[in-house]
Amino acid sequence: MTDSNNLNNTPPTAQPLSQEQTTPLKPERKLRWLKWLLLILFLAVAAVGAEAYRFVSSPAEEPGKGIVLEINPGDSFDKIAKRLYDAGAVSSVLKFKILAKVRGETANIQAGVFEFSTGWTPVEVLHHMVYGKPSLQRLTIREGLPWWEVAKAVEQQGFAKAEDFKAIIHDKQFLKEMGIPFDNAEGFLYPDTYFLKKPPQELSPKEARQVAARMINTFWQRGGKIWGENRPAKDELFYLVVMASLVEKETGVPAERPRVAGVYANRLRANMLLQCDPTIIYGLGQDYDGRLRRRHLDDAENKYNTYKHAGLPPGPICSPGLASLQAANTPEEHKFYYFVATGKPDGTHYFNTNLKAHNRDVKKYLAELKRRKAEVKQQVVKPENTAAQPPDTLPQTNSTVQKNSNGTVQTDSELSNRQN
Repeated sequence: MTDSNNLNNTPPTAQPLSQEQTTPLKPERKLRWLKWLLLILFLAVAAVGAEAYRFVSSPAEEPGKGIVLEINPGDSFDKIAKRLYDAGAVSSVLKFKILAKVRGETANIQAGVFEFSTGWTPVEVLHHMVYGKPSLQRLTIREGLPWWEVAKAVEQQGFAKAEDFKAIIHDKQFLKEMGIPFDNAEGFLYPDTYFLKKPPQELSPKEARQVAARMINTFWQRGGKIWGENRPAKDELFYLVVMASLVEKETGVPAERPRVAGVYANRLRANMLLQCDPTIIYGLGQDYDGRLRRRHLDDAENKYNTYKHAGLPPGPICSPGLASLQAANTPEEHKFYYFVATGKPDGTHYFNTNLKAHNRDVKKYLAELKRRKAEVKQQVVKPENTAAQPPDTLPQTNSTVQKNSNGTVQTDSELSNRQN
């Protein structure tokens, strides 16, 4: 007899696994997943390829505009790509770098000044830097040069003959065409860095005319930021350019330019002589040897001598930059009538409202010069038989300091008070 309890305690028989549990994925299902994966990969590659094609075959902008880029020897390709992007020649720095790397051209870029168009494709831009010829050359004219030094710089940099340049900037017909109502283009030869087409080996007056016209056109263009669309009338233009030229020659400290312009404006209103050393130097012309002497200050035949002639000089004494033009147009309003150099390496000046304070600062200036001279003597062994400085040489300052016959210091302001 079978024990019912034993029957009830018999463990159940294990059930066999279903077909789905024991059978691996069918090949058809694996293939389906692989197809989807390949499709996704294909679409990704196609998208990248389409974007790459769009980049290499499309200009950065349409219609394009001309730009100039200077590539210096040693510039990294990263730097060049960034400058091209900033200039609008390419639409992506990263993609342009990848293009150059894929083509193996990152190390083949030429140095020079190149003309580009923002309407070129990246491939054309890259090809131009690798195989094209630099089409422009740099002409640099710094601030504060008189016309004869500008002419010399133009000749030295190979763009025109100095004599041809001199002739064209004094040519009445040329001046009329360029809108200059004065005897020459002094003051209008805008100081800047220009990128010009390489001139022919045989220079002619044509090249001088082109360079001068470019400078003058740049003057009018930059000056328009100050006076707007309507150019100043002749008298106002004369005042602005002449005053700006004085400011340009008197200080190289940007923050001081409006203040210096204010000093000269105050002196003009008070009928004081300007007593500006650079005007005398300009009147001496190319004969100036670097030393301003007492006889130069006493020379009334020098029409640019603002120690002898009241008001502004007859014309500009250099071609000023935009900051000096701005200072002449909007001088700082203050009560300063005097200024003198501090004698410090930073080129700054002391400004004063009265003669007593000015004379005090003149003494400080002379003391600083003496101190610096002593330092130089300690550092440099003075050679034997050194020629002494001529006894009539005046110390070079932005506000003239000289000595009376009794040896006391006499400043430009004292001369002004005596002569007015």
